[in-house]
Amino acid sequence: MGLLVFVTVLWAFSFSLIGEFLAGQVDSDFAVLTRVLLAALVFLPFTRWRGVATGQKLGILVTGMLQFGITYLCLYRSFSYLTVPEVLLFTIFTPLYVTLIDDAMYRRFSPVALLAAAVATLGAGIIRYDGLSPDFITGFLLLQVANFTFAAGQVGYKHVMRHYPSDIPAFRTFGYFFIGALIIALPSFLIFGDGSRLPETGLQWGILAWLGLAASGIGLFLWNRGGCHVDAGTLAIMNNALVPAGLLVNLLIWNRDADLLRLAFGGAVIVSSLWLNARFHPRARLAIT
Repeated sequence: MGLLVFVTVLWAFSFSLIGEFLAGQVDSDFAVLTRVLLAALVFLPFTRWRGVATGQKLGILVTGMLQFGITYLCLYRSFSYLTVPEVLLFTIFTPLYVTLIDDAMYRRFSPVALLAAAVATLGAGIIRYDGLSPDFITGFLLLQVANFTFAAGQVGYKHVMRHYPSDIPAFRTFGYFFIGALIIALPSFLIFGDGSRLPETGLQWGILAWLGLAASGIGLFLWNRGGCHVDAGTLAIMNNALVPAGLLVNLLIWNRDADLLRLAFGGAVIVSSLWLNARFHPRARLAIT
């Protein structure tokens, strides 16, 4: 649990840094590829290539493709259609996906998570009730893909490590995670990347370096390791601890003119979906007992 709290603090500024200094200025595919490469530099020197089960290698690789590769490509694109507060609020769907995916892996199903998702969608609509443009819908759907793949990666990593118990330290196998992310990020940059929109200032390069080495490299490792030591319900709820911290940073520093009343009302409806899920979903309830 302590690892999850630490990473939440580490990630608190990430959304605002992306939205204020990178989105619309630096090519999103290049930004994601840079983060993947820098994060890989942290772990590949320590990666153990022999003596690791093939299934474990492939499992960690796939979780990297999902949780980092696909997630961040969609996340960065969503900033072209949504404000930073909206991006933060709409990541609140991730815990619902965590519980749904974890249930699916155990061959269980609870309609409560789906009902909670519907309530959260209503809250999202309230925030932009007079601005449901095609651009907004595109951004919203991109972010839901990111939320789903981020949730799938977390749950998947937890199950892979449980299925392949080993004396090998986790940091010696986490390099496969970033290889998986690279399998997604490199072709995306080669196909869709815009080489004319590279970082132009030292600040932008510095932000990318911090996001790659600290937020992605250290952060994703500690987050996944923390997720291995808590139940699915706790992991689901901890996914949303970032939302109030990130919103506070953005609203106080960069976005003082936001419609706070509408954000608060729609956000309250979205938060009520979490209460609904935690109160009536049997696995999510583990987190609050």
